[in-house]
Amino acid sequence: MSDVYAARRALLRDRCAAAGNAAALITRPANVRYLAGASPSGAVLLLGPGGEDMLFCAGPPSGAFEEGRLDERLRLSVLEGPGGDPAVAAADLAASARAESLAVEEHHLTVGRHRALRSVAPALRLADLGTAVEQQRLVKDEEEIACLRIAAEIADQALGELLESILVGRTERHLALELERRLVDHGADGPAFPTSVGTGPHSGRSRHRPSDRRVEEGDFLSVCLGANYRGYRCEIGRTFVIGTSPADWQIELYDVVFAAQRAGREALLPGAAYRDVDHAARSVLDGAGHGEALAPSTGHGVGLEIDEDPQLAPTAMGKLDACVPVTVEPGVHLPGRGGVRIDDTLVVRPEADGGPELLTITTKELLAL
Repeated sequence: MSDVYAARRALLRDRCAAAGNAAALITRPANVRYLAGASPSGAVLLLGPGGEDMLFCAGPPSGAFEEGRLDERLRLSVLEGPGGDPAVAAADLAASARAESLAVEEHHLTVGRHRALRSVAPALRLADLGTAVEQQRLVKDEEEIACLRIAAEIADQALGELLESILVGRTERHLALELERRLVDHGADGPAFPTSVGTGPHSGRSRHRPSDRRVEEGDFLSVCLGANYRGYRCEIGRTFVIGTSPADWQIELYDVVFAAQRAGREALLPGAAYRDVDHAARSVLDGAGHGEALAPSTGHGVGLEIDEDPQLAPTAMGKLDACVPVTVEPGVHLPGRGGVRIDDTLVVRPEADGGPELLTITTKELLAL
């Protein structure tokens, strides 16, 4: 992996040089991990002038699996004494190496931290790196996709085991905690995000926080969970009916959301506009009279963060590339009644390779549990 991280840093350095910047300071944790292999708490990465890169930490890395594994080619600088700012130390080093400019992630730096950089290196011109690293992270290599594939398998396993257990009478909170335990039991570093379990009138809500409501006969049960495996995060969401045959309104609503989700999945091809994928799913729900209940977006990218670019939304600009993992997650919530969400993680692939690769494979059939 050292060669992979070195290649990523070299590509970013070339982009910085083309913009007239001899050095770059990376402070956003996911970006640090992408370029360095690990992101200890508070660590920053300096792509130094002359090609020497260094990771600055406020304290020694703990070695915990959540941090990742640091690229052995990187130099490590641990600040002496408490209270120091690794970003300030990195800017000071860049200035002492006679760099004329330093590209920084202004969208991540606080105003106070930006001022601190200026104060320690007043002669250093600070330029905005923008979202250059995030854009570089969009297209995943096959090792990254392999991590996402394993994360999806873990999430499928955890969800499948829950569906085989007795659900009636248990609380949303209890079910969410059990799912997160099962994720870890199957090899996840932890949940990719707080697990959402919604029953009855809570079902179908996006990112619903589990409550003490108990599962009842005839409820819709909607579940959204994801696994974090070696820093890479996937997402899966399913909706079921509890204990009895679905009511007519439940079947009708489920069929509409299922059709919308299928339309969105089928639109995932290289060259497809982000907003066209959103439109494919959204138009199905809108045509069924659920336009007012729709979320701002149909899906989003996943990787080192659970919600990263691209955004599959009505006003999103850009087009999909191959090897970009995204979610497709339309849903409808009817106040007071409940609703349906169906959520998959897929990887964009060309039609010649079989089209979108579905990573989350738990059945989307409307099961009565």
